Amino acid sequence: MQLKWTAVALAALTLVACGKKEEAAAPAAPAPTAAAPAPAAPPASTLVVKIGHVGPTSGAIAHLGKDNELGAKMAIEDLNAKGLKIGDKVAKFELLAEDDAGDPKQGTAVAQKLVDSKVNGIVGHLNSGTTIPASKLYSDAGIPQISPSATNPKYTRQGFKTAFRVVADDTQLGGTLGKYAVETLKGKNIAVIDDRTAYGQGVAEEFEKAAKAAGGTIVGHEFTTDKSTDFNAILTKLKSAKPDVLFFGGMDAVGGPMLKQVKQLGLNVKFMGGDGLCTGELPKLAGDAIGEEMVVCAEAGGVDGDFKQPLEDFKAKFKTKNGVDVQIYAPYVYDAVNVLAEAMVKAGSSEPEKYLPEIGKLQYKGVTGPIAFDEKGDIKNGALTLFTYKGGVRTQIAVVR
Repeated sequence: MQLKWTAVALAALTLVACGKKEEAAAPAAPAPTAAAPAPAAPPASTLVVKIGHVGPTSGAIAHLGKDNELGAKMAIEDLNAKGLKIGDKVAKFELLAEDDAGDPKQGTAVAQKLVDSKVNGIVGHLNSGTTIPASKLYSDAGIPQISPSATNPKYTRQGFKTAFRVVADDTQLGGTLGKYAVETLKGKNIAVIDDRTAYGQGVAEEFEKAAKAAGGTIVGHEFTTDKSTDFNAILTKLKSAKPDVLFFGGMDAVGGPMLKQVKQLGLNVKFMGGDGLCTGELPKLAGDAIGEEMVVCAEAGGVDGDFKQPLEDFKAKFKTKNGVDVQIYAPYVYDAVNVLAEAMVKAGSSEPEKYLPEIGKLQYKGVTGPIAFDEKGDIKNGALTLFTYKGGVRTQIAVVR
């Protein structure tokens, strides 16, 4: 019995010894060293910045509204690709796009929707008739608004500190065209038609004043609407006055069909219009009624010199990305979004009340040229580009300031 116990004890002692041997073989704990460097600071938190865009993406001029919206989308994508910082936060820009259908009532409805969504800034609207009533809502909310295309002077003459535009207004647009009609086209008897919208009426009135001041005679002024398709009555009335220039204040969706009826009635005139007429879509809307160099129109913007190449580069990038050519104002929308972002960077904040004062101080180099604003919110030294159509293609005549 004694011997049996001793064997068991010896076996136990052997197991204990093996255990101690295995512990001894384990690696020793590392000796204390100098303190390790502190971990890198976490990346700056993200700041969500909501930019509202409004244009007519349905209705007769949806091609213009979609053109503008594509310009806004490109700007948002490019800003996010840059990883722009506002203060100590990386900004993530989001586009809230709305359709106003070119209708003032719908324009104010979507404006209120964007205000309620607490957007940080607004680019739009396209038409003066929607921009002007919507601007009151943005002003009341203190939200900066930059229109890329509204040209009626009233927009920036309401005393709203939130209202800006990156194109010349109708005083310059209509005035330049009126002078050009008399001095360059040698127009003597001039007829005018406008569509009674804020834009169409405004540009037509400025054209008429300038044409008279240059020595032209206004032989008739008729009215239509922005939804009309039959112009035979007013064109027949004007034909009897034998005009050599016919100016239309309105958009291409009406101007194209009007040109067809001008041809049908045998009216031998130079057909003029503002930027609403002056689109790449006009030849499709007018068909073979758009005679060679018959139409003369102006875009409320334009570049020359060192700024010509950046705009051409933008247009090429736009077509590659979207599969369509720029209609008119997509580059101005692109710049307007970037102006808002630049002001936020300067202020170190995306809060409207904090960055609004910076907008008026900016000297920004955009794809459409230099951008700075006067005390009313109008662009300083705004350019105009005169165009005609050759072989169904919009062709530049000159850039004037």
